[in-house]
Amino acid sequence: MNSDRKAVWSALKGWLAAILVAGVTAATGSVYAASFQPLEIVTKNGVQVFSVEMATTEEEKQTGLMYRKELPDGKGMLFDFNPEQEISMWMKNTYVSLDMIFIRADGRILRIAENTEPMSTKIISSKGPARAVLEVVAGTAQKYGIRPGDRVGHPLFGSK
Repeated sequence: MNSDRKAVWSALKGWLAAILVAGVTAATGSVYAASFQPLEIVTKNGVQVFSVEMATTEEEKQTGLMYRKELPDGKGMLFDFNPEQEISMWMKNTYVSLDMIFIRADGRILRIAENTEPMSTKIISSKGPARAVLEVVAGTAQKYGIRPGDRVGHPLFGSK
């Protein structure tokens, strides 16, 4: 092989490796948000504490919990959509049924979409202006008595 072909082949191998790694990462669900933070929800039944991954970049928000095969109780993902706005979500490439908790800028829960359908492209709307969405495993809202109007404690909402 002459030097020009070697250079092209070397560059091509690098690109192929990057594409392969990205594909395997997406298929195995190894893409995770950058940081974990505590989040509290104050309900009539008491305070429920979660450990949440932050989805703040466009890539993190687009990927969300896609490709995950499980989501343990007490874990979740918090999507920051600042400024407050109407939010639309879906379950495309998401294997785990979720509860989607839409949260206003003041930290109050606006709406909860419970037991969402895995792999669905059906749009799930906040049905009003929201700052963030907390995704937790399906059944969490019912299990802990989380309701619209409950307060979420997290720095995104000026608390904790």
